[in-house]
Amino acid sequence: MDADLFTAAAEARQAKDPSLAPLAVRMRPRDLDEVVGQRHLLGEGSPLRRLVASESRVTAPSSVILWGPPGTGKTTLAYVVSHVTRQRFVELSAITAGVKEVRAVIEDARRHAGSQGRDTVLFLDEIHRFSKAQQDSLLPAVENRWVTLIAATTENPYFSIISPLLSRSLLLTLESLTDDDLREVVQRALGDERGLAGTLTLDSDAEEHLLRIAGGDARRVLTALEAGAGSAADKGEESITLATLESAVDRAAVRYDRDGDQHYDVASALIKSIRGSDVDAALHYLARMVEAGEDPRFIARRLMISASEDIGMADPTAIQVAVAAAQAVALIGFPEARITLSQAVIHLALAPKSNAAYLAIDAALADVRKGLAGPVPPHLRDGHYKGAAKLGHAQGYIYPHDDPDGVAAQQYAPDAIHGRTYYEPTRHGAEARYADITTWLRTRLNTPTPPTS
Repeated sequence: MDADLFTAAAEARQAKDPSLAPLAVRMRPRDLDEVVGQRHLLGEGSPLRRLVASESRVTAPSSVILWGPPGTGKTTLAYVVSHVTRQRFVELSAITAGVKEVRAVIEDARRHAGSQGRDTVLFLDEIHRFSKAQQDSLLPAVENRWVTLIAATTENPYFSIISPLLSRSLLLTLESLTDDDLREVVQRALGDERGLAGTLTLDSDAEEHLLRIAGGDARRVLTALEAGAGSAADKGEESITLATLESAVDRAAVRYDRDGDQHYDVASALIKSIRGSDVDAALHYLARMVEAGEDPRFIARRLMISASEDIGMADPTAIQVAVAAAQAVALIGFPEARITLSQAVIHLALAPKSNAAYLAIDAALADVRKGLAGPVPPHLRDGHYKGAAKLGHAQGYIYPHDDPDGVAAQQYAPDAIHGRTYYEPTRHGAEARYADITTWLRTRLNTPTPPTS
């Protein structure tokens, strides 16, 4: 049996007996009030509410783009709109469908609208996989309201969706579900007649493990719960234990409390392993943080700090890599972000190390806090306003670009700290070059040696 026939047969069996459908399908919300999370999109008078309200459907948008991570409810919202409004629902995936399939759906929608008076909701999943020409084929249907298009994407629509379609659509951004959201999903599935109907309970540590492995994805948490429930039922157990759940999903629980000591211990171990240039240990701690469901933005922030605190000018590209990783994490999220974070961790762990930038700013701050500041030398002060010359501001300033070496020997620091040095470059990696440059510059500027303290 080929894939299409197998899928059709499975759907037919599920239609006759809904209990055969996966738990995530059975627990799909029937109206907007059952949707968990996305509260910013579901308030009274929101575009989604207007889309399902019969009295305002004429003024509601005819095209909606749902952008968000997997498992946040994009497909669910499309089903709810169709179910509540009693419109025909047609689902296509941009992975397998093309222009031919899209046009067939549109023509069929026009026939139903004319003969039966029923509008059609076209749910197009992963629209970012459509080419420009394929997306162009949707425009007439959107402009003429032949269908209500609800398109879903996990990628930034400003980069992946053509401007004409984007401008004609309402863009709604979905957020990853919180642990409280997922806990509500799990508890509802345990007790609801469509779910496990109270036949099993869930141990608290097993529930915490479910939340960890879900990564903000409702579909994933329900799939794992269903696997655990099936395993518990096979064993004749009345409760889903952590051991049963681990066995069912083949994923060991990471002993990691994101709000407790281990959160900080593992993060500290990651940074100290990078500082110690142990790339394998660093990757281990990164993996523990990823597996525990740590916020990838938190990890990225720690890496950016490490790039300056522990590497600095020994490898000036380290901070660029860390910042790029943070930006990528914000754009793609988990699970793909694990690869970006891995690259950054490897780069930082293998880079030559220097804490000179860290020590330099702290030494300068220490002097400022001691009161070693003083007025800015007159020749460095702003001389662009009326009366500045009478005060002697900017008088005698030497323009460095007029010097053959591009360096003008004059006093730059206030008298209180003139002659003190803060940046002491190492001879590690690229910083060796900056050590030579710093020595030459200080000599050229006739900067005295630092005072002994």
